[in-house]
Amino acid sequence: MKSGWWKGLVVPVIVILLAEVAMRVEGSTSLSLAAPSDIAVALLRSIADTSLLAATRDTLIAAGAGLALGGLMGLMLGILFGIASTVDRLMEVSVELIRPIPSVAVLPIAMLVFGFGFRMEIAIVAFSCIWPMMILVRSAMAGIEPRLLEVARALRLSTWQRLYTIVLPAALPRIIVAFRLAAAMALVVAVTVEIAVNPLGLGYGILVAQQGLQPATMLAYLVWTGLLGWAVNALLSVAQHRLLGRAATVGVTR
Repeated sequence: MKSGWWKGLVVPVIVILLAEVAMRVEGSTSLSLAAPSDIAVALLRSIADTSLLAATRDTLIAAGAGLALGGLMGLMLGILFGIASTVDRLMEVSVELIRPIPSVAVLPIAMLVFGFGFRMEIAIVAFSCIWPMMILVRSAMAGIEPRLLEVARALRLSTWQRLYTIVLPAALPRIIVAFRLAAAMALVVAVTVEIAVNPLGLGYGILVAQQGLQPATMLAYLVWTGLLGWAVNALLSVAQHRLLGRAATVGVTR
């Protein structure tokens, strides 16, 4: 951990203190805002009655399953397009027509096919995760050092041998970065779907608290969702550095 990491906490702490003072001085009874201390109390209460933990479980199940399904499909497509330029050119128009469609726009179709519940949410999360994974993996494949491929051809390696001995190891750092990006998107889309239509998880908890005029609980769920996203990214970052060491920073800009 860097020595000056605590400096990043200065601005959030100041903002929290100012928000607390503003809410207390004004004596606000807002139906959309709450003092940070009230949010903290609501957060602890939701954890104590296990409602927050149950919602977290449901969101992580949907986001994780959608990430696994969409990530795998995106990985396979990215590899295919990266090693087969003809297929890449043939599919370019189709991909560029489908990719810009927002994930929420396919909600009506997913609801007709799967109904409410985990299957519908997983399908939408998977749809959203395919594209960043596919694009970044294809880019990683294109960025492989050409001399490595020349060595593979000189050794007369088969396509599969080139793939798992040269191509995938060389592209692995960027593939993991693509997975981290898809993981963040999976959580965002899962919560969005739950707010919009699916009576499950953290998004539904936010919606119920808002409709029940409980701003402290609503914001507590929102804060918890942010902390959850930060924790997931931190765990993936640690795993990336443990797995790849210094190579984990290849192709990553700050």
